[in-house]
Amino acid sequence: MEQDKNKKRNDYLAWDEYFMAIAKLSAMRSKDPSTQVGACIVSDDNRILSIGYNGAPNGFEDDNFPWAREGEQLNTKYPYVCHAEMNAILNYRGGKRDLEDSKIYVDLFPCNECAKIIIQSGIKKVIYLSDKYANSENNIAARRLFDECNVEYKKIEIEDNNKDIIIKL
Repeated sequence: MEQDKNKKRNDYLAWDEYFMAIAKLSAMRSKDPSTQVGACIVSDDNRILSIGYNGAPNGFEDDNFPWAREGEQLNTKYPYVCHAEMNAILNYRGGKRDLEDSKIYVDLFPCNECAKIIIQSGIKKVIYLSDKYANSENNIAARRLFDECNVEYKKIEIEDNNKDIIIKL
């Protein structure tokens, strides 16, 4: 059935799906072999303010970076990697006030360290796709921080017709 040319399309992406797709696309820049995460910060009037993905700090040679998940702490990625949320906040080139009351789209629920950075930046809403570490102490602490500091968080529900596009990105 051909769509009436005098009417708008009805199968376009909703704002949440659009910004989450941008976060997922940003994650594809990550060189982390096990977990790629992207983030997209958006103003309250749906303007993209910044994006980021998880990776090595500026100046740290990726080839010399330890990407292991297990082993001695200093030989794993954990003490070195910058998370997507941190990078998105630090990549922002405007004034701090512009982040106040904004929202951040991230494909993986933030850890407690990122939760603190999100709170301090003034972001008031976290929209996430996956919470696969929900029962970890870091994520329990993150939810406690968000709850105490009045930062709303919600898991995105993607419409079936867009699910394959966004989830696979």
